[in-house]
This record gives sequence, structure tokens and C-alpha cells, in this order.
Amino acid sequence: MNEDPFVFMDATEQADLVRKGEVKPLELCEAAIRRIERLNPKLNSVIFRMDDLARDIAKRSIDRNTPFPGVPFLLKDLAAEYAGTPVAEGSRFLHGCYISTEDSKLVTRLKSAGTIIVGKTNTPEFGLLPTTEPALFGPSRNPWDTGRTPGGSSGGSAAAVAAGLVPMAHANDGGGSIRIPAACCGLFGLKPTRGNNPLGPDYGDMGSGLVAEHAVTRSVRDSAALLDATSGPDIGDPYWAPPKLRPYVDEVGRDLGGLRIAVSTMALTGATVHPECLEAVEQTAKLCEDLGHHVEWAAPEFDHQRYLKAFGATWTAFAAWAIRYWADKFDKTPSEEQFEPNTWQMYLSGERRSSGQYLRAIQEIQRVARKVGVFFETYDVTLTPTLAQPPVPLGYFHWDSGARDEFLSHLGEYSGFTSIANGTGQPAMSVPLHWTSDGLPVGVHFMARFGREDVLFNLAGQLEQARPWAYRKPAIAAYL
Repeated sequence: MNEDPFVFMDATEQADLVRKGEVKPLELCEAAIRRIERLNPKLNSVIFRMDDLARDIAKRSIDRNTPFPGVPFLLKDLAAEYAGTPVAEGSRFLHGCYISTEDSKLVTRLKSAGTIIVGKTNTPEFGLLPTTEPALFGPSRNPWDTGRTPGGSSGGSAAAVAAGLVPMAHANDGGGSIRIPAACCGLFGLKPTRGNNPLGPDYGDMGSGLVAEHAVTRSVRDSAALLDATSGPDIGDPYWAPPKLRPYVDEVGRDLGGLRIAVSTMALTGATVHPECLEAVEQTAKLCEDLGHHVEWAAPEFDHQRYLKAFGATWTAFAAWAIRYWADKFDKTPSEEQFEPNTWQMYLSGERRSSGQYLRAIQEIQRVARKVGVFFETYDVTLTPTLAQPPVPLGYFHWDSGARDEFLSHLGEYSGFTSIANGTGQPAMSVPLHWTSDGLPVGVHFMARFGREDVLFNLAGQLEQARPWAYRKPAIAAYL
């Protein structure tokens, strides 16, 4: 037997071992710590370790009736806070300034679910880019090819799970930041419906409703069970998702009958889609047909350029808010040298925009959301690529003021299919159903009606059974 028999077990299997008394939480914890020690120097996915704190918790009496008793977990260093631990959000401006004074509501629910948080993961500055290469901590690396990006902004979490450091990890998503890293790293990544997971107590209307909290996981059932444990409104939440019909974990692979699936490979940004990403969609469409679903080529009709302009205005306002939030908290004055160049440019853009312009941008996004909602009266699910490109080399998103158009074009390749679900608030997922000829993962993207995570978990379970991905291991696993 492998000296670490828990490597590449999903969280559900690890929890079952604890529940049966065959494994102690401390054993799972120590194994995860050893894996982090071995592989993190190669991945740079974990930027703050919590070894002693995790061990102390693992030694205590843990309720075996929780969904994930003693299962090691990593927390992305963005938005979700853990009392007594530092927060940097990938920014030199914030680094060394702040220790969390209380747990976020999501962290409270993660703890109640039995997970043991063993560290925090890397993120781009304030989560603003689809890659994880902050100047503060350096780049996280893709376990399938360490010269390539693991995606972003939850790239540290995705790299850690794909490499087997932990079976699942926290992630959040304002424009694709769960689904993009899931696609880059060969994982399952679901962005829940707006308001399904809490952002409180410090945040509510984060990014004007664009941001959703959840995780990246190795298996569909882990994602479903975790969302069962954490979802539901909190007091004062500005958005409330519709209540689920039954536990999400019961939906995985359940036969709902034939779904009406609309397929498209046209990116909102007009980005040229790589042949491997096109092939992934075509193969998945055929697979869905084989599973008894009705598939046809169709897409919601709206003005893409107007939507993207409105989304960009909201995104730069989000950047300005993030910097101003922390600046006011610590009575600091932001200055250019304290930030990465692209972050500073987003901040300036957000600061220049009037409140009226911002509200018009929100109005446009909401108008598009209604049009997309009408489209989903005909279709149950949409299918597209997750990304227009397979994982790109590190440095691909380097900001150069003299090559602004190229930078924006690169961003368009990584947000051309994902951001619409953030604007509409609908649940969406990336499923790892394709690998390139040189062994890089390629995700496919599904979006369902508002509040219908059940449909996505049902379909994902069918796809996982029909075309399993758990047996695939990145090359870096050889170092375990």
C-alpha cells in the first residue's frame, strides 16, 4: 500500500473512513501536512500554513455524524476569513496589516461540517485576474505542467486539490474564478446560484452580486455534499437563492429524464476558440445525446459588447471598492507603487467612473439577465467551452501598458464563456471531460436556470459515471 493511502481519495471516502473508526482525523491531517511539505515548494499553492492549529483541532473530539469529519481542507486567502489568521488577498498593500478577528459565516459552516482547515491558498491580487501569479507570493503552478497557469483567481486551491494535497478546497467566483481553475487543473468546479452561500458578516453585495462562494473538488458528490452543508441564507443577506428541493448529494446522477441542452462555441468576447476546446464541446454534446438528452445548437441573443462593457465597468468598480475598503480600514492612502500595474489601472478606472455610470452598468447587466432568463424557459442547460484556450504558460497575462489590447484579448480568452453566469446569478459548472494530446486538462461549461443546482449535479453525476476522470493523475503526483 502507498505510504499515504489517502492520496487522491475524495473527501466523501475520507469521511467514511473516519465515520467507521478506521482512520482518525489526526491521521488525515498529518498526511495532508506531509503532502503540502513535499509538493508545495513545486506548486506554491499554499501561502499560509496552519499545521499546529489544524493538529490541535484534529486531536479534539470530532462529531462523526458531520458530513466531513476530520477531512483536511484549504481556505482561499480571499473574502472568507478565519479568526486569528492573517489576510493578504495577494496584495502588498494588505500584507502584514490584518489578522482576522472573527470567522466568516462560510468558515463557521465549513467547521460545522467537520472539515479541518490546514492552510490558506494563493490568489492574484484581490482576485482580479484569471491566473494566480501575485507579485507578493509568486506564481502558483499547474500540477499537470508546472510551467503553466493553474487558472485564477482560485488557482492556489485548484493546484492543491489536483496535486492531491487535500481532496477539496475553498474557492470563490466573480467572473469564472471557480470554473476557470477547475478547467485548468482537471477538477469539478461549480459556481452556485447568487446568494446560495453566505458572504457575511463583512460582505453582502460583493461585486454587485457577481461573487459566489463554494469550492473546487475532485468528485461531483463532494461538491454536492459540501454545498448541502454550507448553503442557505444568513441574516441580513441581500440575496436569497430559492430553497433546494432535496439534498444536493441525492441529485448526483439521479435520472431527471432528458434535458434540453443548448450548445454554443461562440465566446462573448469574440475570442478564437482552440481546436481542443471545440473538440471537448463536440464530444460532450455527443455524450449528452447518448445519455438521452436533447441537444441543439443555440445561444441567448443579446448585445455582447454592451454586456461586456457593463461587466467591465462593474469589475473595475469592484477593484476600486476592494482597495478603498482596506485603505479606509487601516487609514492608508493608496499609491501606485503599492499595487501591481494592472490592479492600479483597474482602480483608476473604477475611481473615474461616476455613480450614475456605475448604476447604468448594473442596469445593463440586469437587462441581459432577464433576456437570458427567457432563453431558459426553452432550455434547461447551456453547454459551451469553459475557456477558449487550454492552460496557458505562466506570464501570459503580464501587464504591459504598451500592449493593453493584447492583455485584454488574453483576458477575453479566459472569461468569454464564464462571466455571463456571474451577471445573471445562475449556477454554472466546469466539468473535466477532455484532455489535450499533450496531457493538459480542458473543461466544458454548463449553466442552468437560477436556483437549479440540482439539474447540474444530476447531469454532472451522469457525465462522471460515463466518462470518469478520477483515475487521471498529474505528473507531479510522482513526487508523493
